[in-house]
Amino acid sequence: MTKIRTDFPYETRHEDIRIPLPDGTRLYARVWRPVTDEPVPALLEYLPYRLTDWTAPRDWQRHPWYAGHGYASVRVDVRGHGNSEGLPGDEYDAVELADGVAVVNWLADQEWCTGRVGMFGISWGGCNSLQIAALAPEPLRAVVTVCSTDDRYDNDVHYMGGSVLGVDMHAWAATMLAFVCRPPDPRYAGEEWRALWLRRLEAVEPLVHTWLSHQTRDDYWKHGSVCEDYQAIRAAVLAVGGWHDPYRDTVLRLVEHLPRDRVRGIIGPWSHQYPDRGLPPGPAIGFLQETLRWWDHHLKDAPDDVMAEPLLRAWISDSHPPATVYEELPGRWVADPSWPSPHVTPVTYGFGGEPVVVSSPQQTGLDAGRFFPFGNDADLPPDQRDEDAHSACFDFPVPQDGGPIEILGRPSVEVRLTAGAPTGQVVARLCDVAPDGSSTLVTRGALNLSARHGRDRAVDARPGTPETCRFELNGIGHAFPPGHRVRLALSSAYWPWIWPQPDAAGFTLDPAGSSLTLPVRARTEDAVSFEEPEQAPPLGVSSPGTLDESRPERLVLRDVAKGEWTLQVDPKYGGTRVYPDGLEYTEDAVETYTIAEDDPLSARTGSEWHLRLHRPELAWDVTIDTRSEITCDADAFHTSDEVVCKEGGEVVFHRTWEQRIPRTAG
Repeated sequence: MTKIRTDFPYETRHEDIRIPLPDGTRLYARVWRPVTDEPVPALLEYLPYRLTDWTAPRDWQRHPWYAGHGYASVRVDVRGHGNSEGLPGDEYDAVELADGVAVVNWLADQEWCTGRVGMFGISWGGCNSLQIAALAPEPLRAVVTVCSTDDRYDNDVHYMGGSVLGVDMHAWAATMLAFVCRPPDPRYAGEEWRALWLRRLEAVEPLVHTWLSHQTRDDYWKHGSVCEDYQAIRAAVLAVGGWHDPYRDTVLRLVEHLPRDRVRGIIGPWSHQYPDRGLPPGPAIGFLQETLRWWDHHLKDAPDDVMAEPLLRAWISDSHPPATVYEELPGRWVADPSWPSPHVTPVTYGFGGEPVVVSSPQQTGLDAGRFFPFGNDADLPPDQRDEDAHSACFDFPVPQDGGPIEILGRPSVEVRLTAGAPTGQVVARLCDVAPDGSSTLVTRGALNLSARHGRDRAVDARPGTPETCRFELNGIGHAFPPGHRVRLALSSAYWPWIWPQPDAAGFTLDPAGSSLTLPVRARTEDAVSFEEPEQAPPLGVSSPGTLDESRPERLVLRDVAKGEWTLQVDPKYGGTRVYPDGLEYTEDAVETYTIAEDDPLSARTGSEWHLRLHRPELAWDVTIDTRSEITCDADAFHTSDEVVCKEGGEVVFHRTWEQRIPRTAG
């Protein structure tokens, strides 16, 4: 249970301001400050998700809390979003990052600021915190980055193991198309809201065009990927992630590559959420208190030396039956003094056996769960037995007479295979199989065979020629108990996570030349604890409901006669919300992923969004409807997007885009 705190060392106040940039553009900002005559450090959260509505409930949980502890806590909308001026750009483009540096410097120059600045954020805000830290503005002394990426190509929403992410390459591009079309709010932007909106709409371009046009790890993806030069980051970094978040490997790489005196890492059992919010899976922690120690040490020179904490504090989950949601997972916290850890030893398990043909039906992967779990009821993978049946499985029993096999880090696989076609992929799932046969997904990884010599190039496979390929799975902390089996399942398809290659030939696996390597951690008794979560009083948003209360979050449909499978997803971002300032905000979205079980070229993704922003007192009523689709043939992806924006029922903007994007690696 999260404690709502109302008593703070400082009284606070907040105001909305506009921060000027060097080119004259003004960014909309909300500043919470302690009531004091003394200057204080500033904390910045900087992202495009609209501080006056979309992130407002979350913002009110933490920014007033920080202000109550003696910080100026500042939330800023990126250029071209929310009530900020200017035109929207690409994700983490050079303009966004330069603007962020300018905001850091502007905050440091204010009379109420000591000149020291920290940045924090989750997802987009966590990513640009790292990227701006790599540009090293002098006032930026510390960063807290949550659920963020250090590698935009291979650890983001676009590609995985060199393969196109069918699920979020499409879904997130479609989401951002709808989001960027939202208008400024006349209550805050004033009479110029409509002119700002129309200029924005004319500049909109679906991000999927750019993302799909760069199918290998080229200079486009290297921009903003701090893994290109970790040493450029001069600020102290507290890196936080969750085992059910796709970005968690960033924490492991940051604690490995940043200087020990400038980094600490925490990985819990969480989804793509701040760890104090109490959303499944838990347990939640006192994240705000933990970050306050970080800020106090690095921005106020407090004697509480957070750098005496272990380099990495991580959660190791106990074995648990498969389920799509867990309120709280069993397990324990462990501490590692360095990374790679002296407590972790790689242990290799050879497969053995006769060659096996792996040619998975194209619907393999429908039980993968959500790429970005947010704590909803259908987010996590269900029982993997159906997926296992479509894969080549290799089981390794955990002896009854010993303790559990605990792993912490990134497992890896080495596979000796013969490709059946010039294109293809290998997907590996690590599962915990209980004595009753139930199969719980632990972690997974993928390799586009064209990327087997590096993600920066595309080299066709050589049909008929055996090759050895090695790749890593995503990091995890998990304990396999005695009597269970460690299962490694290999498939040639994983829809809709991985967009299928043009040929469904699969591959022939030589088990005698293949192996699984686990990062086995020796059991230690570690004294790791966190305070109970607490937050500032909530904003007071009411939720009348969603547009369709009866629609399932994830629904799988099978057309038996056609051999066609459709996954329908409701991302459940929020439905209808009514804000204390009178805004009525509605959003409704449906994603569909369709494929025929024997035809990789039948893959099709679709997304429809409906947004409404309504202020009855201003007679302001705006709707945005978007439609997005991706299909393919053997040579190209075909994207289709449409936007219709209305004010008071009248169409003010309507545009469609159709593009053919050659398949160079995806």
